[in-house]
This record gives sequence, structure tokens and C-alpha cells, in this order.
Amino acid sequence: MTPVTAEIDFAAVLASTVHDMKNSLCMLIQSTELIQQESAQLSEPARDELARLNYEANRLNSNLLQLLSLYRLERQRLPVQVDEHYISDVVEEILLKNQFYTEQCGFTIHVEQPDQLHWFFDYDLILNLLNDAVANALRYGKNQILLQFSQQNGFLEIEIHDDGPGFPAFMLDSEKLDMNTPDLTNNHTGLGIFFAKLIARAHTNKGLQGAVELVNGSRFAGGIFRVTLP
Repeated sequence: MTPVTAEIDFAAVLASTVHDMKNSLCMLIQSTELIQQESAQLSEPARDELARLNYEANRLNSNLLQLLSLYRLERQRLPVQVDEHYISDVVEEILLKNQFYTEQCGFTIHVEQPDQLHWFFDYDLILNLLNDAVANALRYGKNQILLQFSQQNGFLEIEIHDDGPGFPAFMLDSEKLDMNTPDLTNNHTGLGIFFAKLIARAHTNKGLQGAVELVNGSRFAGGIFRVTLP
């Protein structure tokens, strides 16, 4: 038997596999979206299952994108393409991505934003970051979410309020989260907040960095996911 002498770059193999998985998952998401267009013909239980399928597929797609982004960041190949974008465009896409699930499950997403607010950031990275936060709010909340955008002291401040039980204590002190020892027993790997902090910090301007903070005491007595971008 011939021994394998060449070293395998496991991270590169994993990244390639994740990329293929993501492509297949995108096709699955497209199929669920096509079925949604005919959802009026489905029974109520079938629509509930379709909404759950679409939600979980999008959440998994977001996780795979995070893994790819972390791999590229580790290899110093994660380009942050900062350009000027209107916040209303981000809001519109978030609402559209989650429309079927929120309508089917009785969620209301409130939005507060100044007219014509725009900022400089990487659209795709920030959109994925915020959509993942909204997905978590949908998962742990009851029926209300608030997306709040404002300018504070030269920063763009984004807050996502939910009406869930709030963040557990160990999540509030997320600087101490260890990605090498994820809390799998409590279904908290910390990947989402770890990714969010990396993306926020990758946005810099005049020596200032973006940041992510988790706090409790939202407008609905739940948690607040806060992002600030310089």
C-alpha cells in the first residue's frame, strides 16, 4: 500500500467543501422560494413547515458564509469592499429575506430610521451580519422585533431589539467566548457573535473601529444586538 506523503491542507479542503455545500443550499433556498409563490394552495401545516424549512436553510447558508469568511480572514484574503450605501436598501433586503417566515409565524418587524440615511460599509458583509442577528431574534423572540438605525457621535449605530428572554450572562461578556471550546451542550457555539465582531472591527475610519455589543433591556424587555460603524 503506497503511503500518502503529501500534506493535506485540511482548512483548504474544508473551505472548498463548504463552498460546494453553499451552492447546493442556495439551489434549495431558491426551490423553497418558488414553492412559496404557490403557498396559497398548501394547507396551513404545510405552510408552517415550508416557512420553517426556508428559515433553517437561510440560517445554515448564513453559517456557511461565516465559515468561508473566517477562512478567508485567516488566510488574509477577506476583501472588505467599503462603499456608500443607503440604509433603506439594507432594510428592504432584510425584510424581504424574512418575509415569508415572519408572516407565517405572526412576527412583526418594526423599523426606525432617519430619511435618506446612508453610510460607508461592505454591503454583503454587513447584510449577512444583520440578517443573522435578525434570524436569532426570530428564533428566540415571541412576535416582535425592532430594527433601529441612527447616527451617534460620528458612528452609525444599528440596534436589533427582540422580545425574547434576553441574552444569557456568558453571552453578555462575549469578549471571553473561546472559539476553541464552544458550548455545544447549550447550543451556543459563539460563531455568530465571533464573526460579527470580526466584520465590525474590519470597518475602520480615521483610526476608529466598528464594534458589536450584546445587552439586555430592549424596548420589548428582551435582548439588544448593537453594531456601531465609524
